[in-house]
Amino acid sequence: MNTSPSVPHRMDPAGGCPHADNARLLARGAVAPVVLPGDVAGMAVLGHDALREFLAHPDVAKGAEHFTALREGRIADGWPLKTFATVRGMTTADGDDHRRLRALVGKAFTTRRVAELRPRVEAVTAGLLDGLGRAAAENGGVADLRRHFAMPLPMGVICELLGVNAEHQDRLHHLSNQVVATDIGPEEAMAANRELVDVLGAVAATRAKEPGGDLTSALIAAREEDGDRLSGHELIGTLLLMIIAGHETTLNLITNAVRALCAHRDQLELVRSGHATWADVVEETLRWDSPVSYFPFRYPTRDLTVDGTVIPKGTPVLAGYSAAGRDPAAHGPDADRFDVTRVSGSRHLSLGHGPHYCLGAPLARMEATTALERLFARFPGLDVAVAEPELARHASFVGNSVRDLPVRPFP
Repeated sequence: MNTSPSVPHRMDPAGGCPHADNARLLARGAVAPVVLPGDVAGMAVLGHDALREFLAHPDVAKGAEHFTALREGRIADGWPLKTFATVRGMTTADGDDHRRLRALVGKAFTTRRVAELRPRVEAVTAGLLDGLGRAAAENGGVADLRRHFAMPLPMGVICELLGVNAEHQDRLHHLSNQVVATDIGPEEAMAANRELVDVLGAVAATRAKEPGGDLTSALIAAREEDGDRLSGHELIGTLLLMIIAGHETTLNLITNAVRALCAHRDQLELVRSGHATWADVVEETLRWDSPVSYFPFRYPTRDLTVDGTVIPKGTPVLAGYSAAGRDPAAHGPDADRFDVTRVSGSRHLSLGHGPHYCLGAPLARMEATTALERLFARFPGLDVAVAEPELARHASFVGNSVRDLPVRPFP
């Protein structure tokens, strides 16, 4: 049993491509000690099997009351990861509270509800592709795919679901980026969180006065059989979660899939020739280049041994989705190869596992498959306009993608 792990890995607040560090850490073991921003000690679970076990373990919690350093007052205000620990909502709830919140939100993401959204997603996609073409024509044949296509698609859909007016969307995207950034200063972090809460509070107030057919109105009015409903803090926390998770992850998924296909034209040809599907592309991208690299936090409620390593009670633990996706123990010696025909592709954990499995997974998959199919049908010669090393990465070890994706949409 490993109770004295090797020198902790210092998480880079500036983010960057995680895969080289992941491979090095995985070679040492499935669980690694890490140093979080602010010299906060933590752990990361990296191996596929170890992460699967950890995510579903009954002695692992999400509630911040289990975070020892936070409870003891050793986490400063403005710590860049504090929102992940303290926001009130599904991601920080356990047991009955988690089931209550999940039941209230889950009705919006059933298979039937997602199927009903497909025509709207297709219509939004078509309009955005027109805009992408126009942007390229106005800029010498090059356009930023993230700005003109990959971001406004999921952001528009989730805001429409929540009843958020279009004028808030760009600001919400900016604030979401601030919240998931890990290199942000304390004052900037607190200001971003305050503004995000204020914007979402205004949305909730509007929907309370003028309820409609949107999810926010439904959440405000919702009562379970025992008469329970979301508190004010839980409502804002739930909206914050859904805005961030509902667009940032799908934005990264679409971006990473386009990068992967443009760099592996043979894999794109497999789809075009019918030897693979767009759904296969989405699943392999989720595995090979997970849109979330390290997700904060879970806490053991007792000293817990995972794959031979003891994780002390109350330790903040990162779920290493990008590392697990390329774990050779689960995906074979060619785990670092992008292969849309990979048999084990469905075994990835990038959408979570256990009681906190991503509620929005069906919507994310539908948006991404629709986006990719229509994008490459409309622009069959689409390619990335710069070399991969020239693409600036997210300033975060939470999100995993690039900040911009200049493409040439025309053959």
